[in-house]
Amino acid sequence: MLALIIGLILIAFCVFAVLPAGTGLAWGADVVNFLKGAAPVLAAFVGLVSVFIGFADIKDKKEAKKEELAAREAEEKAKN
Repeated sequence: MLALIIGLILIAFCVFAVLPAGTGLAWGADVVNFLKGAAPVLAAFVGLVSVFIGFADIKDKKEAKKEELAAREAEEKAKN
C-alpha cells in the first residue's frame, strides 16, 4: 500500500513539473531534451543486452545438441 501511495505522489509530481509556468514548474522542454539525449544511450544499452542474450542462446543451443547426441549414444550403447 505504501508503494502505491508513493507511486501516485511521484506521478503527480511529474505531471506538476511538466505543466506550463504559472501552474507548474515548466520543466516540459527540459524533460523532452533529456529524453532526446537518453534515447541513443538507451538504444545502445538495449542493443548490447540483446547481443549478449543472442550469444547465450546460441551457446545454450549448442550445449543442448551435445547433450542430445550424448543421450542418443548412451541409448545405442545400452541396446548393444
